[in-house]
Amino acid sequence: MILIDRFLSDEQDPKAVERVLGKLNDMLTSNEELIYMAVQKKPAVNLLPDCIAVSNKRIFYCEPGNFGITMNFKDISWKSIKEVSFKEEFFGSKFICVPQHGENIITEYIPKVQARKLYQAAYEQLEKFKEQFRQDELEEKRAKPSAVTVNAIAEEPTAIKEPEVIIPQVKVEEPEDETTLKLRKLKTLYDKHLITQEEYEAKKADILDAL
Repeated sequence: MILIDRFLSDEQDPKAVERVLGKLNDMLTSNEELIYMAVQKKPAVNLLPDCIAVSNKRIFYCEPGNFGITMNFKDISWKSIKEVSFKEEFFGSKFICVPQHGENIITEYIPKVQARKLYQAAYEQLEKFKEQFRQDELEEKRAKPSAVTVNAIAEEPTAIKEPEVIIPQVKVEEPEDETTLKLRKLKTLYDKHLITQEEYEAKKADILDAL
């Protein structure tokens, strides 16, 4: 049961508050709580004032119908609200709700004190929702596995190295001519000290002269 006294702190119309609270009490969802209520105060006749109530989940617009016999309720969640504001005028204030889509919702003749507190309550709840929405998005992004792209590097085929063929070099000795053979033999005799240097030089000269 919602206590009525907490919604009468700023000279709200007690009858209007009591009538609206009786209906809203059955409309609140799990963990939903009413935070503030403002009651319209028209400059002339104020028999059937409109009311605006703020909860932690939405804004309620309460409009009497059929000369006060019925009550029409319209609500808009914080998710669907872009921003809220109010404007003070000569007769009270305007409370303005800007939805994400559609036309602005404007309620006139809200007492100035109530309009300020209504705006404060609505603004705080809207900011809380936006912050929670940002946190939820951040957690969702963190929970998603990051896509890792692995670029496969194509390796060039290794060329097969053919074994080297080593061709042995064969030293082909050309046959010595007769003169070279004679000189070689003469040198061998000299190296073995079988002939003297004078004999070696003389024989060498003879061989060369014979060419």
